Amino acid sequence: MTTPILTSRQAEELHKAIIAYLSSNNLPSAAEALRQELELGDTFDATTSKKYEGLLEKKWTSVVRLQKKIMDLESRNATLQSEIDNATPTSLSRRNQDPTSWLPRSPPRHTLQSHREPITCVAFHPVFSSLASGSEDYTIKIWDWELGELERTIKGHTKAVLDVDFGGPRGGTLLASCSSDLTIKLWDPSDEYKNIRTLPGHDHSVSAVRFIPSGAAGAPSSSNLLVSASRDKTLRIWDVSTGYCVKTLRGHADWVRDVCPSVDGRYLLSTGNDQTARLWDVSLSNPESKLTLVGHEHVVECCTLAPGSAYKHLAPLAGLKKPPLASSSAEFMATGSRDKSIRLWDARGNCIKTLVGHDNWVRALLFHPGGKYLLSVSDDKTLRCWDLSQEGKCVKTLSDVHGHFISCLRWAPGIVREPVANGNGESNGASKNGSSKAAATPEVQIRCVIATGSVDLAVRIFAN
Repeated sequence: MTTPILTSRQAEELHKAIIAYLSSNNLPSAAEALRQELELGDTFDATTSKKYEGLLEKKWTSVVRLQKKIMDLESRNATLQSEIDNATPTSLSRRNQDPTSWLPRSPPRHTLQSHREPITCVAFHPVFSSLASGSEDYTIKIWDWELGELERTIKGHTKAVLDVDFGGPRGGTLLASCSSDLTIKLWDPSDEYKNIRTLPGHDHSVSAVRFIPSGAAGAPSSSNLLVSASRDKTLRIWDVSTGYCVKTLRGHADWVRDVCPSVDGRYLLSTGNDQTARLWDVSLSNPESKLTLVGHEHVVECCTLAPGSAYKHLAPLAGLKKPPLASSSAEFMATGSRDKSIRLWDARGNCIKTLVGHDNWVRALLFHPGGKYLLSVSDDKTLRCWDLSQEGKCVKTLSDVHGHFISCLRWAPGIVREPVANGNGESNGASKNGSSKAAATPEVQIRCVIATGSVDLAVRIFAN
């Protein structure tokens, strides 16, 4: 005989509750039959029945509610447990050694303050520990992000500075800036940031500016070309050595907000107020819009192209059996919008995933150089980290990164380690893998440093 789960008192309570439930639900014969079976007799009168009425339903619903609560607590517990697991000395040292899994955490290493109006943009120097920030106060400020100190203030624009970027010819890094004053300016960091050129041509505010990598062997990030996006609905490509506009791209129906070149310089991704993103093939003599990405329900504020390291995580979302070659560019893209969502797209223009979580406009996006994560910032004052290997699940949220809307986010460029040739004229390491070509590719070491800028007038540096 099995041991009863309920005590005799609990069983009696349950029986009475069942009879009361049957009676109140107009099932008198069933209630009577049960009463006979249990030999309750007259001890269970109308008053007792009233007392037990609704008890069964109440217990039932509270069990369901408690079950849900337990599930919530269990999932929170699992999250906390995984954080604890990841915080053991061994895992911490392992994570610190493995930059591909590094994510920013509070508090920031530095908070840089000197601008008098909201900050609109930030950019890292490719080699030195310099960071440029642009602001609605018409100035650009150059900081040492390692020391957290202001180095200089650059004046020249006559309206808000909307974007900045470092790049340019090999060995001749320049800083480009663009503004609501309709111009793009080039500054020379090696000559006290002297203004060496001003590029006029846009008919309205210039919202974004980026150097286009040449993709050339030996110096893939060198570039004589610059792309700008404007409220005049166009994108323009400029030759920085001459100052001439070499191409104008038309296709957007409204203000173009952001632009992102591919690492090989062949494609440009642009977004804007017409709620679309467009992918352009600029290797053609007459560049054309190859794809139009439609799906957002409000202004698309920002865009970025996925690095080859992210393809293996994004391919399953696109239903691909095997990922595209890492050397192939513009295979996957991400866009962020005022509709509070982030969308991931494949090279055919299909939206393969929508990431929902921000409570306000999404203002900037970047892929982690390791390829496993996408980072985003928003007007909800948070920085979110989405794990692409878990179908884009939000695995980390830094709340109140700033005291106001966050306008920009950049990751410090990796340190390029040039291959060293040995005495035989062969690259070191050629014998190790039997291929001198593999050894000749410069190795890029990820730098675990990001910068954010905000309407709260501060730039914050998060670093390992």
